[in-house]
Amino acid sequence: MIIVRNIFIAKPGFASKLAAQIKGALEAGGIQGTRVLTDVTGEYKRVILEMQLANMTEFDASMQAYGTNQAMREKLAGSTDLWVTGTREILKVM
Repeated sequence: MIIVRNIFIAKPGFASKLAAQIKGALEAGGIQGTRVLTDVTGEYKRVILEMQLANMTEFDASMQAYGTNQAMREKLAGSTDLWVTGTREILKVM
């Protein structure tokens, strides 16, 4: 099993809006097994999309599905204007 975390650093004042937009896109796309988190102890502007997947093959399939999921893409329109930078962590659960 793997955990994938997409970590966004939102522009000041936009973390809550970004988190809501990501959550809405996941719901519109019918995506299960994810969580949207905001940081309350570190950088206040961090928004984290966390996914739990069986393996990297499932991750690759989810990325391809995202690229063709029109409902998600519509909900995420303009979201790149809300964040400055980001990273991705892929962690193996032992």
